[in-house]
Amino acid sequence: MSGARTTCRISLPVNLIAELGQNPFSEIMQMQGKIFRDVRGRKTIQVALDGKSYFIKQHFGVGWGEIFKSYLSFKKPVLGAMTEVEAIKKLDEIGIPTTPLVGYGVQGGNPAKQQSFIVTQDLGDITSLEDVCADWQSNPPDAQFKQLVIIKMAQLATKLHRAGLCHRDFYLCHLALKKAELAKGEVNLILIDLHRMLLNQPSDGGAVIKDIAGLIFSTKDCGFMQDDWLLFQQHYLPQTTDFWRKANIRADQLYAKYHSKKFQQRLSIERSKLHKKNS
Repeated sequence: MSGARTTCRISLPVNLIAELGQNPFSEIMQMQGKIFRDVRGRKTIQVALDGKSYFIKQHFGVGWGEIFKSYLSFKKPVLGAMTEVEAIKKLDEIGIPTTPLVGYGVQGGNPAKQQSFIVTQDLGDITSLEDVCADWQSNPPDAQFKQLVIIKMAQLATKLHRAGLCHRDFYLCHLALKKAELAKGEVNLILIDLHRMLLNQPSDGGAVIKDIAGLIFSTKDCGFMQDDWLLFQQHYLPQTTDFWRKANIRADQLYAKYHSKKFQQRLSIERSKLHKKNS
């Protein structure tokens, strides 16, 4: 699908295109719904289409300032939805469960102004591993269940990093579980929120260290002990002592930053704005 001035690529099921009308790209980019994330240049909403629930991430263009900022920080800029589209396809290839891809669209050739979206299936009644582990420090879980969680975490991380993938936001909150399975004692982790995924990374490189550091950081208030991380290491890729030293140093830095007054104030403002938009 193309216009006179801009190129537009869309991949959507026929039933959704029929419901969206003559300009499905514009319809999706203007669509409103329950807001789950709303930051500069990107919004995540939950909507109902053709009688089913979906999640849509709308990317409105990052601007040249953000692109230059990323490159100056030696980071790959996230330009739009296609990073997540390719990430979902890659996870499907290597057998890591994630949010099923429904469709996507991209419009514009200018990387700073390019608009795009991705549509994924609603996974239904899920919870995050962050919520599951939230009270483990004061209310320790069954030892066998905790060991199962740690082994499953390590196995997922192994698959991810062995394939050269790095999540870049590898926290407990992005490891989801279906509540019905969890109620049976099953731990089948689903990796979500893939919009910053990196491909073709060395399995012992800096991006992987940052992934593991993020995971360690997110467990610090959840009662994870040294023995738990030794169990994780037994089921993860072989890494050097220096790898784990660097990961732990970065995890401590993330923890200090997260609990700083400045960061907590910013987080509080973001949550307040999100609550107002959904009320």
